[in-house]
Amino acid sequence: MTQPPTSAIADLDTVFQNQRLAFQRNPYPSTRDRRAQLDALCRLLLSNRDAIAGAISADFGHRSYHETQFLELMPAVRGARHARANVARWMRPERKPVSVWFKFGRARVFRQPLGVVGIIVPWNYPLLLAVGPLVAAVAAGNRAMLKISEFTPTFGQLFAELIAGSFSSDQIAVVNGGVDVARAFAAKPFDHLLFTGGGAVGRELMKAAAANLTPVTLELGGKSPAIVGPHYPVDLAAQRILWGKCLNAGQSCIAPDYVLLPGGKEAAFTAAAQEQVRRFYPAGASGPDYSSIIHARHYQRLTSCLADAVAKGASPMPLMEGQSESARKFPPTILQNVNDDMLVMQDEIFGPLLPLVPYGDLDEALRYVTARPRPLALYYFDDDRRRIQRILESTPAGGVTINDTMLHFAQEDLPFGGVGPSGMGQYHGEDGFLTFSKRKGVFLQSRCNAVGMLNPPYGKRTETLIKWMS
Repeated sequence: MTQPPTSAIADLDTVFQNQRLAFQRNPYPSTRDRRAQLDALCRLLLSNRDAIAGAISADFGHRSYHETQFLELMPAVRGARHARANVARWMRPERKPVSVWFKFGRARVFRQPLGVVGIIVPWNYPLLLAVGPLVAAVAAGNRAMLKISEFTPTFGQLFAELIAGSFSSDQIAVVNGGVDVARAFAAKPFDHLLFTGGGAVGRELMKAAAANLTPVTLELGGKSPAIVGPHYPVDLAAQRILWGKCLNAGQSCIAPDYVLLPGGKEAAFTAAAQEQVRRFYPAGASGPDYSSIIHARHYQRLTSCLADAVAKGASPMPLMEGQSESARKFPPTILQNVNDDMLVMQDEIFGPLLPLVPYGDLDEALRYVTARPRPLALYYFDDDRRRIQRILESTPAGGVTINDTMLHFAQEDLPFGGVGPSGMGQYHGEDGFLTFSKRKGVFLQSRCNAVGMLNPPYGKRTETLIKWMS
């Protein structure tokens, strides 16, 4: 395995050790200090919103300015403001009851910062998936190091400069570099490590973290299904599913991966989807509102997946014009007549291909979903409360949106995280605060207590007490 440059290793070591020493000097930052850091983060984002959007667009080849604003910048700011408003309450020790035998004592759960947190950021939402975990880490009172993806070097350089201009490196530090730097980063003995990305890399990261017994939070994605209920309007379902699928050209870990819909409604869904995409993107794929695929390798992967599906019998239906390999513009494309032998039905698509899978009844749809690895997100479209409840009870998934897509991620008070192959652990709001905190149990003994009655030497009194306590 190629080793990262000595200077990169030295820089990582220096920053990590400086953060650890800084945490030892101030292991429990005040509410005021944490709020000040969150305020500085908000100012940084809002003052540089155009530069950030430009940097991300440069890395993508083209990324819609407006998508960057409402998918990344504003959720990041909202998350920081939400944490600022609630951090004092989150920091408050939790009271816990004590049993009758310890009645004069008191029990508390003290929420303590962990120390130095590592955050490994993916390329698809480089701002939001850096700032979201960072907000939680800072609110919880930690120091933080962030590794930005090598696929977004322009953003990574800008973000490193912005963070360095607002925070000391022993508080927050941004690291850039390739795969070897990422490996060296993951090997650090962080007090917690959060990774967002693919399952294969997540497994390697867990191996690296295990050497240091570092606890990890993994957000890994997966094939998130959208299930259209038996009586839900097909045109409305198509509108909301295609909205989620087309954002960032489908390069979202919680994008709807495939659609399960009642058999016989494929043509109606496809026609409605085509009409909706025309309304969303009147200028087609070449217009300013539709984003590019991040890298030529990923564009080629999508092209290969489409070719594989067609060769195995799928019927493709592009929903817009303007495909361009040079600009990496890949139009949203519906696939009918798919089967499990096709690559698009085996791996997370992470792009604008959308397979349709017809079902006979809801039982069949449920069997289809539950027979596959647990997804990061699930979407169900129905107005029947009993069927909705049945879906919620029967389908393990990281998170769910009913009658829309993606929106559960935008709720600050809902935990976000995967389950099984789609990840472990969660963050957002107080759940993120708790992820980066140690909930330390504390018992405060009273001067007046009955524990002394259990002191040796033991005898009949002890035996009588044991009978009472049993």
